[in-house]
Amino acid sequence: MTVQAILAPVFVQVLLVFTLIGVMGRRRFAEIGAGRVRIGDIALGERAWPPKVQAAANAFSNQFEIPVLFLALVPLALYTRKADLIFVVLAWIFVLSRCVHAYVFVTSNHVPSRFRAYMAGVIVLGVMWLIFAWRILFAPLGP
Repeated sequence: MTVQAILAPVFVQVLLVFTLIGVMGRRRFAEIGAGRVRIGDIALGERAWPPKVQAAANAFSNQFEIPVLFLALVPLALYTRKADLIFVVLAWIFVLSRCVHAYVFVTSNHVPSRFRAYMAGVIVLGVMWLIFAWRILFAPLGP
């Protein structure tokens, strides 16, 4: 696989993070600008934000939880030359699950739908790590 094909899902994951920063920022500035939230109320914590703002903040924060394992795996697979078509397809499925998860989080925040998207990503990422570990641990010895 090409480096571009391997890294393309990572670029989309990074774009998702920056998109969520934008959504969160717009929502926060709108609430402060409308006077519904005072800076002093949120200076030391998140509790004073309305639910839509907190949902965007939670969606953003969540990108630094399970996706960290994805962002660690990709360079390892690239470096060890274990990233093949299966790896890239699974990477795209993982990133798609993260996009769906974030979309649900910042729109309806329907917990069962959000959970399904989350678990799909966790399962796919787990499979990616198992395949990678298998290929590393049971690779033929030699050059």
